[in-house]
Amino acid sequence: MPAISTPLKRALRTDLTASLVVFLVALPLCVGVAVASGVPAELGLLTGIVGGLLTGLLPGSSLQVSGPAAGLTVLVHTAVTEFGLPVLGVLVLAAGLLQLLMGLLKWGRWFRAISPAVIHGMLAGIGLVLIVGQLYALTDAKAPGTSAANLAGLPGMAARSLGSPTAVTALGIGAGTIAVVVLWKRLPAKAQLVPGPLAAVGMAAAAAAAFDLPVARVQVQGLLDSVQPPGADAFGRLAEFGVLSTIVAFTLIASAESLFSAAAVDRLHDGPRTHYDKELMAQGAGNTVCGLLGALPMTAVIVRSAANVQAGARTKASRVLHGAWLLLFAALLPATLGVIPSASLAGILVYAGWKLLPVGELGPLWREHRGEAVVLAVTAGGIVLTNMFEGVLIGLLLAIVKTAWATSHVHIDSIDRAAGPIRVRLQGNATFLRLPRILDALANVPKERTVELDLAGLRHLDHACMTTLQAWAEQHNTRARQAVGASSSA
Repeated sequence: MPAISTPLKRALRTDLTASLVVFLVALPLCVGVAVASGVPAELGLLTGIVGGLLTGLLPGSSLQVSGPAAGLTVLVHTAVTEFGLPVLGVLVLAAGLLQLLMGLLKWGRWFRAISPAVIHGMLAGIGLVLIVGQLYALTDAKAPGTSAANLAGLPGMAARSLGSPTAVTALGIGAGTIAVVVLWKRLPAKAQLVPGPLAAVGMAAAAAAAFDLPVARVQVQGLLDSVQPPGADAFGRLAEFGVLSTIVAFTLIASAESLFSAAAVDRLHDGPRTHYDKELMAQGAGNTVCGLLGALPMTAVIVRSAANVQAGARTKASRVLHGAWLLLFAALLPATLGVIPSASLAGILVYAGWKLLPVGELGPLWREHRGEAVVLAVTAGGIVLTNMFEGVLIGLLLAIVKTAWATSHVHIDSIDRAAGPIRVRLQGNATFLRLPRILDALANVPKERTVELDLAGLRHLDHACMTTLQAWAEQHNTRARQAVGASSSA
């Protein structure tokens, strides 16, 4: 049997260490995303396991890690509330099959064409909705439902919480969790070998147990008991428009988040670059299996992926092993989840939501690219006031309009010859968006002189602009001739 080379031993050693780091980062996030989504905590672990053991083995991106993501929490919670938990598997299964199809059709690269302002706006909107929803969980209160209702109900929730010792205790647990996560990065490097989120949740659980605090804990029912393969009734819901639009939203948002995460992770290491179509198929395979198990949808997640790279991972072995550690934990220590206060997980997700907000980038973006800042803000606001799918559509439409406006520059000048008609020359791109400016310029042409339009310098002339210009020229020249005839008769 050939001996294992020293470089390979070193790579395996670093991959093993990295897998443990990613496992410790992923554990509280998998549980927290599941609880925030309104599903059993074990379903978050199940998605993390599939993301490691299946998606981690497939080609695409070598170092990014997949699992349940905070970015889909709001959409999943809305879907579970509206359609019920048994339908979740159908939604995720259908989204996974669509991702596989898009990968086969080589559509993965086209996700890079989505406006970054829309993507950042989507993440900001998700962050805002996540924060607003988890503020209720910080006080062990139940959120009203939609993001708009959650936002409107915050003053009432705050007033009720101040008069409730139980709510104040839960808020203390949640606020303490956030404080530990924020301050953990300032500790010496040796202390940071334990990820901040895990340390914060561990401290919260220890404090709640030591002082027997009257706060809600995570509900535990066992990994196998949480598996809910979709039944025939759930598949029958596929005829509903709401179910179909949710599937489209799952597919587009999960795919975009995964592929943009891949681009970000590629900038963190010098290893093989991501093959976008293969990565899309890997995500599709993972979501297909998650759907068959009734688990949460998965995406590639930047926090766990960055931790994997920073821990020194060399190959995909680290992300596969992190899935194995999640499986062992769920199989051997499931009762451990029952000691975690729900408010501490809410604190982790409030912090995760805050990290999704581009707070430091808004000022420079507004000064340098005001249109992009508007697209970002409108997309985020649309998500908060309507829902994820409609908010992203609003952002995409606005980005298209902004691009069309920015590229439809047109220059107009006129040549007044001593004899004959005035020549009006247009150069650039004449679209319906610039019609008001073009018509304003044409209004300055003397009414008694005929006009000759020179459109040879236009790179693009849309149908609306062409028909309007032709009609204007015909009407103007007819009136000019009539004016000349009337003056001659006089």
